[in-house]
Amino acid sequence: LEGSPAIFRSGYSSRRFSILYVGVAVFISLVWGADTSTAQELVKLRVADTSSPRDTLRSFIDAANEVHVLIRKETYLDRGDPEHMALAARVLDCIDDSELPAFARRERAGEVAVCLKEILDRVQLPSWEEIPDKEEIIAAGGLEALTDYRLPDTRITISRVEQGPRRHEYLFSPGTVDRAVEYYHTIASSPYRTDGPEVSEDLYRWYLSSPGHPALAAIVKQLPDNMRLGRTWGVANWKWPGLIVAFLVALVLMACAYRTQLSFTSRAREMGLFWYWLTLVFPVFAMLVPLALKYTAYRYLTLRSTPLYITDFIAVFIALVAAIIVIFAISNRIAASIIASPSINPAGLNAQLIRIVCQLASLVLVVTLFLVGGQYLGIPIATVLASAGIGGVAVALAAQDTLKTLFGTVNLLSDKPFRVGDRIIFK
Repeated sequence: LEGSPAIFRSGYSSRRFSILYVGVAVFISLVWGADTSTAQELVKLRVADTSSPRDTLRSFIDAANEVHVLIRKETYLDRGDPEHMALAARVLDCIDDSELPAFARRERAGEVAVCLKEILDRVQLPSWEEIPDKEEIIAAGGLEALTDYRLPDTRITISRVEQGPRRHEYLFSPGTVDRAVEYYHTIASSPYRTDGPEVSEDLYRWYLSSPGHPALAAIVKQLPDNMRLGRTWGVANWKWPGLIVAFLVALVLMACAYRTQLSFTSRAREMGLFWYWLTLVFPVFAMLVPLALKYTAYRYLTLRSTPLYITDFIAVFIALVAAIIVIFAISNRIAASIIASPSINPAGLNAQLIRIVCQLASLVLVVTLFLVGGQYLGIPIATVLASAGIGGVAVALAAQDTLKTLFGTVNLLSDKPFRVGDRIIFK
């Protein structure tokens, strides 16, 4: 690194950069995902028919059975294979996931689909002729004549979507989706039915224990049954080592990123704006690490059920906190870039006003991120707003003198009622 600033030439710094370089390389390789040439291939598979309760139920069962045939043959579902994903999408297309929390919507919808299939494989299904189809709905008076269809003697309801991009489609209702996992566990000990559509035996067991990558699947296949199929706290035993390592690697990478930022930022500020802005890469990298952990847990370790939702929640929450740090870091650099103008005295009142305005703008962005992030994590927006309102009132009451001083300072700096050298008389 000859010719580079001194802060980038020390052995200690080099070791840190090596760790971060490896971390960046691993992150890019994970997020890049499947081979781009494979992803560009056109996969022509039929989509789910959700035009009537009969078509929705038949599409769901047929697609789930195709998935079961695939996993029995290959022992895993490759999320990097467009054909595999198109098949899984047909299953998920039959489910109304609009009320699932955004941070784990895809993951929860997958578990719901598996549980629904296990339930349908255990209950007595009516004949296809007994389930309303498009012709019967039209003959009965159109879509308005049938809003819901409930499978006899079950808690499973197929409802017509009333609004949104999937309006007038018949999907497994939000209520069915919400209680599907609980419903499955109440009948999990029941035997599979012996008539009607084909059943997918042990689909839920496979869902909890299967790997998500062909290389990993080959390794897991060689493990003893207690490691491959056994579970501890809802997680397959073979997944625990990988999960622990993934968490430790994420913690080390984030710690290295923040320590490197703290070490370099003050010196980089003295060296110039370019180097000061360059240090922003460290908090941005730290923000991306928990998202890579979330991706790894779902794509490669294939965590399922509650452990996956907890991991996703923690990862997204940490990423939101890291995003707040990035917002403040960007605010400081914007202020420094404006103050660097030759027309602004760095020690003058204008410079102080610029810093205060940038900090206030960053606070507005942080509050917005708090509200949006809370909703994404599944916290009702009304609860988030109420919490923010109560917290704002508490802060305002506790720090009213400080706030008055702050706003008075901003007012003086912006109005400039006097200048250096003026005589001020207080009455």
